[in-house]
Amino acid sequence: MSGTLEVSDLHKQFAIGRPAVDGVSFAVPAGEIVVLLGPSGCGKTTTLRCVAGLEHPTGGAISIAGKVVSQPSRGIQVAPRQRDLGMVFQSYAVWPHMTVRQNVVYPLKHRGVNRTEAARRVDEVLALVGLSEYAERPVTALSGGQMQRVALARSIVYRPKLLLLDEPLSNLDAKLRLRLRDDLRRILKAAGMTALYVTHDQAEAVVLGDRIGVMRDGKLLQMGSPDEIYNRPADLFVANFTGATNELTGTLVARNGAFGTVDFGDGRRGEASLLHEVGVGDKVRLALRPENIRIGGNGANTFAARVTDRRYQGTQTVYDVELFGRRLEALELGTAARHEVGVETMVSLPREGCWAYRDEGKGGEE
Repeated sequence: MSGTLEVSDLHKQFAIGRPAVDGVSFAVPAGEIVVLLGPSGCGKTTTLRCVAGLEHPTGGAISIAGKVVSQPSRGIQVAPRQRDLGMVFQSYAVWPHMTVRQNVVYPLKHRGVNRTEAARRVDEVLALVGLSEYAERPVTALSGGQMQRVALARSIVYRPKLLLLDEPLSNLDAKLRLRLRDDLRRILKAAGMTALYVTHDQAEAVVLGDRIGVMRDGKLLQMGSPDEIYNRPADLFVANFTGATNELTGTLVARNGAFGTVDFGDGRRGEASLLHEVGVGDKVRLALRPENIRIGGNGANTFAARVTDRRYQGTQTVYDVELFGRRLEALELGTAARHEVGVETMVSLPREGCWAYRDEGKGGEE
C-alpha cells in the first residue's frame, strides 16, 4: 500500500556556497504524483536524494507513510534500504546478464516472497508495463525504452510506500521519450503509486504530475496543479520558466479587482491580470506566452505592431513582432503561414494572458 510523503522545512548545505535546498516544505498524499520542476542546480535532485536517504539533510524533517526517516535535530537518519521506497534513475541500471523476468523478480527474492507469489507479482507488473511477451528475453536485446520499463517494473514489483524518479526519460531519444512519458502516468496510477518525480522538462511535468513544484536556487517557489502553474504563475521566474517568455514593461495606473491598467508609455495603455500585490504607481513587468498573442486581433488590448521574422514549422508558425520597441514571439497553429515579414498589423494581447508582476529590475531568469 502506498504511503504519504511529508517534507518539512528541508535544508541541505554543502561545504560552501548557498544552500542546495533552502526551507522546502511540501506533502504528497498517498497515490499522488508530484513533480519537482526547475533548471539545473535549482535543488530538485538534492531534495529527491534527501528523501531517498542518499544525502543527509542539515535541517528539517522527512516522513514516509507517517514514519520520520530524517530529522537532524533529533539525530534521526534512517538508511535508504529501510525507507521502503523504489527508485528509477536516468540510467536504466538493469542487470545485463539477466532476463527481463530475472531482473524484475530480484527484489522479491531478497524480501522473502515465496516463489508462487513472486511469479504472480512479476507477471502482473510486466503486464502493467507492457513487457509480458519479453519476459524471457535478455535485457540486452531490448530497446532503451523497454529497458527503462524493466527498471520501472523492478522498482514497483515489491510495492514500496514511495517511488522516486530522477529524470528517468532523459536518456531516451525524443520519440521514445514522448511515448513512455504518456504511458508512465497511466502505469503509476494503475499501480496506485505515490511518486516524487524530478525533471527540467515542462511538458513532462504537465503530463505526469497531479501537482508541480517549481524550484529555483534551492527554494520551492510554487506548488500547484498543472493548470495553476501554467495559468497563475506565482512570480515572473515561474512564468518565464513555464513558457511565458515574452515581457513588456510599464507602470500600473489603475486597479479594477483582479485586473489593472498598465501604461506602456506614449499614452499606450492596456489591461493585465494582477497576480502579485502591485500598487498604483508601481513599475510592472508583464509576462505573455507566445500562443496567447493574436496577430490580426481586435478588441481590447490591441496595438499596432510589425512582423519582423517568421519561422514556419509545419503545424505551426512562430513570428517575431515588434511592439513598443520590444521583440515579442507569437505562435499560430495551422499548416499555412498567414503573415508576411515586414507587414504592419494589429496585435491583440488578451488581458487574462498578460500577467503583471512588480518589476524588480531584472528578468525572470538569470
